[in-house]
Order: sequence, then structure tokens, then C-alpha cells
Amino acid sequence: MIRRRLLSSLLSSTPLSTPKATSISTFTAIQTFKDSNFANGVSGFMGFRAYSLLSLNDLRDNVPRKQKTRKGRGIGSGKGKTAGRGHKGQKARGTMKFGFEGGQTPMRRRLPKRGFKNPFSLTFQPVGLGKIAKLINAGKIDSHELITMKTLKDTGAIGKQIKDGVRLMGRGAEKIQWPIHLEVSRVTVRAKEAVEAAGGSVRRVHYNQLGFRALLKPEWFEKKGRLLPKAARPPPKLKDKVDSIGRLPAPTKPIPFYTEEKEAASAPT
Repeated sequence: MIRRRLLSSLLSSTPLSTPKATSISTFTAIQTFKDSNFANGVSGFMGFRAYSLLSLNDLRDNVPRKQKTRKGRGIGSGKGKTAGRGHKGQKARGTMKFGFEGGQTPMRRRLPKRGFKNPFSLTFQPVGLGKIAKLINAGKIDSHELITMKTLKDTGAIGKQIKDGVRLMGRGAEKIQWPIHLEVSRVTVRAKEAVEAAGGSVRRVHYNQLGFRALLKPEWFEKKGRLLPKAARPPPKLKDKVDSIGRLPAPTKPIPFYTEEKEAASAPT
């Protein structure tokens, strides 16, 4: 833009008496403009000098646009003396507890209660027989050995976070064509019938939170230099829902069901 203005000023300042003089003066002005460009190191006619939009003197820290308000630093700041709290009163002198509304009934007491949270509820991770059969066919699970919850976790049949145990579901029960032996926390009627029809067995075992850690991560106790804890007995309310106490460390052979246990397990609950 500056070059164009310079060219126009040179053309306007040249006297235009005759057409011949006009052409000569125009050529002289253009030649002068080109010589000035070459003298400044710009190649070509009407060239521009290359430069970067970013310079070292433009660099600065990542400073926030809005600075923190400094209160109580003099009346010139606008937030001095009372620091924006005003004169006297409860709000000027101190703070109230969360939810305090000046003495009136607070919101948490005006709204009615709805529902409840059962402190005795248990959360089990479901796993289907079809998924176990798929892992057996892939060679990740040995069907001749006892399949425990640690086996299911190590092979990826269930997630890593086992809160209260594993529930064996009957999804894909038709894929079980050979006897397998499992130890889980809970089992559905369909899954149990499918496993027993194939010649296998399912035992419901009880582990508490510490027992699950010892079952799934025994290396944690070894790293801390501790011994594995003893298996905990189920509470009285859960005695009818389990068959035996969980074994530590993770067992490799199933415990055979005796006649009394079979009758108790087959009895309707």
C-alpha cells in the first residue's frame, strides 16, 4: 500500500505538458520507483518485504485477562474498607453454614423424601455361559480345571471391578456341551440346570471384601509382606444363599457335593 502511494505521488508531481513529455516523465517515475525497490532489497516490481507476524518482543506469559480482585487495599480500589460487604449485619461479619436461609425452613427440609437406599444390597457382575464357552473354545480357559472368579477375571470374561461377586447367567446355555466346574457367588436356575445337564457342577461360595482382594490379587499381600487372610464365614442372612465358604488362595480342584448338600441346594428357596 505504501509503495502504491509513493508511485502515485511521483506520477502526480511530474509535469504533464505534452504527450511526449508525459511518457518520458512516466517512464522516469517508474524507473525511479524500481531503483528504490532494488535499493531496499526487494526483487521485482511492486514487491513486498516478507516479515513474520510473531516476534520475540511480542511473547508473553499466559496471563489471565481478568485479574483477581484484591479486597481491603484502600478506598481507591473500590473494594477497600468494607470490601464490598456493606455495613454491619450477619453477611458482613461472618459466614453461615451451607444451606442456611436466615432462619426460615431450608430447601432440604421443605422438599419431601422419596425412596430409600438399601444398605444391605449386593451388586454382582453377570457372566453368561455362552461367554465362558467361547473362551474355552479359544483356549483361554481350561475346562478340565476348576473355573473360579479369578479365572474369569484373568481371562477377561468379567470386568476388573468385582464389588460383591459374580452371578452366573444362563445366556448361551446351549453352547455348553461338556462338563465344567465353577465357583461363583450366585447362579440362576437356568444356568445351574444347563451345567448339571452337561455333567458339571456349580458351587456358590462366599467371600467378603478382604477375601475378594486375596482371591483376585494375592500378589498385593506378598508385596506388602502380609499373609493371606482366612476365609470369612457368611453372615446369618446369607447362609441359605451360599453353599460353602470361599477358599484362599484360589483353588484349582472342585469340592464334590455330598448327598445332603445336593438335597439342600435343590430345595426351593
